[in-house]
Amino acid sequence: MTLITILAAATAASSSTNPVVQLVEQFGVDWWKFISQCISFSIVAFVLHKYAYQPILNVLDERRKRIAEGLANAEASKKQLAEAQQQTAQILSTAKAEAQRIIDEARDLAKTVGERETQRAVAEAEQIIAKAREATQLEHQKMLADLRKEVARLVITTASRVTGKVLTERDQKRLADEATKEISA
Repeated sequence: MTLITILAAATAASSSTNPVVQLVEQFGVDWWKFISQCISFSIVAFVLHKYAYQPILNVLDERRKRIAEGLANAEASKKQLAEAQQQTAQILSTAKAEAQRIIDEARDLAKTVGERETQRAVAEAEQIIAKAREATQLEHQKMLADLRKEVARLVITTASRVTGKVLTERDQKRLADEATKEISA
């Protein structure tokens, strides 16, 4: 039995000494007010369900979807970050290898240039030494020529003083040639 039938039966039997009827009378239940309040509650519950509870559920569903999308996007971002880090590591290793290759090429080039400059310096030094030798030989020959002339002059002067006579040009030439031969030997 439902509550309404119980209450209806209680109202009908209000004159009897039924304990339910006594309880209802004791608390002062007014059936018209009770039914109108039940109808009002039902209307309010329907309106709240339709215009408040359902939109709140929709908002919660939408929020749940956005959270799921956010989690999926975060996972995709993690994957992209991992790929980017891997690409960065590859680029860095490639750049490091390229830098090492450039450094090695620079060292080889510097070594080649250094060797070339050393060879050029050696060649210049040899040229300077050769020029110095030539200059020394020329100076030596000049000194020898000057020495021959001076010795020849001294021999002629000494011979003219020793002999006490004036030497002719032919005698001077003969003495100069003899002195030169002795110096050369």
